[in-house]
Amino acid sequence: MKHENIRKLTVMAMLVAVSVILVWLVHFPLFPTAAFLEYDPADIPILIGTFAYGPVAGLLLTVAASAVQALTVSAQSGLYGFLMHIISTSLLSVTAGIIYRYKHTRLGAAIALICGTLAMGLGMMLANHFITPIFMGVPTAVVDSMLLSVFLPFNLIKAGLNALVTFLIYKPISSHLIKRI
Repeated sequence: MKHENIRKLTVMAMLVAVSVILVWLVHFPLFPTAAFLEYDPADIPILIGTFAYGPVAGLLLTVAASAVQALTVSAQSGLYGFLMHIISTSLLSVTAGIIYRYKHTRLGAAIALICGTLAMGLGMMLANHFITPIFMGVPTAVVDSMLLSVFLPFNLIKAGLNALVTFLIYKPISSHLIKRI
């Protein structure tokens, strides 16, 4: 049991490291009107860890990866980026993890990832409505005018791409992540 816990912790640490490396290597804006919203594939290792170890692990991976990213590769986004990353990735990974835990099939994974993507898209509309005006120093009306035209599509595209890649690669690598010692 002790060896299994050490292995699990080691794999989770590796997934956090891969997440940080991915955001460092791949990040680009999707919408010129909101260049601060950048796509990155950092959620893929977190989703993989969530599917392998459950939604609580997904939440822990999210917080750990967000903290490391906020102190290193995404330091310019500060507390705002840290907070929004935790909210968005938690919505995606925890939602997907809860559904996948109860529907542990390929179809269940697809449904879980679609629901996680939708949860992130809708949840981030609320988060942006309340949090973005504070950190960006703009009126709520300005942010609200971007909710449907920028924030929702951005989050659906980002989560959708990361979910698709996760769906394609999880099964082939899952046996390596959760094998018993």
